[in-house]
Amino acid sequence: MDIQKELEKVLNKEQILINEPMKKHTSFKIGGPADFLVIPYTKEELIEVINFCTKNNINFYLIGNGSNLLVSDKGIRGVVIKTTGLSKVEVKDNIIIAECGASLAKVSKKALENSLKGMEFASGIPGSIGGAIFMNAGAYGGEMKDIVERVLVLDKEGNLKILNKDDLEFAYRYSNVQKNGYIVLEVELKLEKGDYEEIKRVMDELNGKRVEKQPLNFPSAGSVFKRPQGYFAGKLIEDAGLKGMRIGGAMVSEKHAGFIINYDNATCEDVLNLIKLIQDKVYEKFGVKLETEIKFVGE
Repeated sequence: MDIQKELEKVLNKEQILINEPMKKHTSFKIGGPADFLVIPYTKEELIEVINFCTKNNINFYLIGNGSNLLVSDKGIRGVVIKTTGLSKVEVKDNIIIAECGASLAKVSKKALENSLKGMEFASGIPGSIGGAIFMNAGAYGGEMKDIVERVLVLDKEGNLKILNKDDLEFAYRYSNVQKNGYIVLEVELKLEKGDYEEIKRVMDELNGKRVEKQPLNFPSAGSVFKRPQGYFAGKLIEDAGLKGMRIGGAMVSEKHAGFIINYDNATCEDVLNLIKLIQDKVYEKFGVKLETEIKFVGE
């Protein structure tokens, strides 16, 4: 079967990229080629591509901003669907409805423009809203579960479902979207009316903290490890003497030990080896098992 020809029945040619380097689509700037990378612009296009892949047993993988992702140096076989073309955001009173590919920064900006509070914690998180639901993204004491009202998903059988907050079984860096293989299409957030200047002040303050504490001048995938119960991953890594530790082009950030940065043309293998070294050293020294927060995909 000519996959390209079949995809062209659903999408325009410029929406289909062939042998596309994934390093162009991840915040880590790492990753080999995807056989096909497609960028749908409507929910209908997205669903059609997914149905085509499912029906023909073609592997497909969804990404948003690629901010929590480590892609193999060999790349990804099959079809990568990049959702950033679905980025509409609308506001109705204190409700925000956002398509899955809208960035958290864009949605937070909409909240600010409409003097809606509750989303300040997310304004500097680099991911998309679909990805944020997938992993219950959070920062500075806030999480997506605090503001989500309902979510429109596509299930594995190709059915559309509306899930309420309680249906999503939110936990730390988890929603049952992961377990059930749901695909988030649209998110409805419920915020509160607030004061524009106060919301802006909080956003500016949190973004200031982010700039001060995180290595934003290097490519990374954000926090590498989940927070172990009773500890902070960054502190354990620092106390194990690993700040500045390098393998190839990957390095434990000297600014925040919870981050691995692409310091000098790092490969996926460099990062995986460094993750393993960190896990081993921290376990050896403190008896704590560090679990990764970033997702590894590819061959």
